[in-house]
Amino acid sequence: MPGWFKKAWYGLASLLSFSSFILTIVALALPHWLSGKILCQTGVDLVNATDPELVKFIGDIYYGLFRGCKVRQCGLGGRQSQFTIFPHLVKELNAGLHVTVLLLLFLALALALVSMGFAILNMIQVPYRAVNGPGGICLWNVLAGGVMALAIASFMTSVKFHDLTERIANFQEKLFRFVVVEEQYEECFWICVASASAHAANLVVVAISQIPLPEIKAKIEEATVTAEDILY
Repeated sequence: MPGWFKKAWYGLASLLSFSSFILTIVALALPHWLSGKILCQTGVDLVNATDPELVKFIGDIYYGLFRGCKVRQCGLGGRQSQFTIFPHLVKELNAGLHVTVLLLLFLALALALVSMGFAILNMIQVPYRAVNGPGGICLWNVLAGGVMALAIASFMTSVKFHDLTERIANFQEKLFRFVVVEEQYEECFWICVASASAHAANLVVVAISQIPLPEIKAKIEEATVTAEDILY
């Protein structure tokens, strides 16, 4: 059985892995990966709008990996519409890259559970095989954190190099054309960053658990023998 010191750190490692699992589920479920401002370029061109009037033509958009919302501002007031990525909108995007992000996130979920299982195993008993020990915990956390980092990088690539927001904003628009004037990552994106950071923190936790504690030795009092004791 591992000592109380290692049990405490392995317990913390399992909690961090479980928190990463929960955070990834939240990021997948909520439609708040990115938000932005979209300008109705067609409306601006029609009325030859100047800078003070551009505010009337700037709407809002936010979206996640499965759904989102858009507010169109084309000079006649805001019109809100909901949209879903699957099954039609994904065809207008870089479908391969978008599906890759999803697959990486689902893989990160599985790896987070595996790393949690290894931490619990080491908390309960000392494994016979080294691959199931602290090295195994580190391995699975490196894999989980690396896969999550790849998912984050793939999403950023889709936004920056494949005009993800502009493609979504112009989906099924026949009369108006929208251009993106502002973009910012929202809470779901940063939740994924926190999830990857949890696995990095696990590496530190496992390293700390391997620090040997100083042994506490009881002081043995030396018996003093006097001449009276010998005679007795």
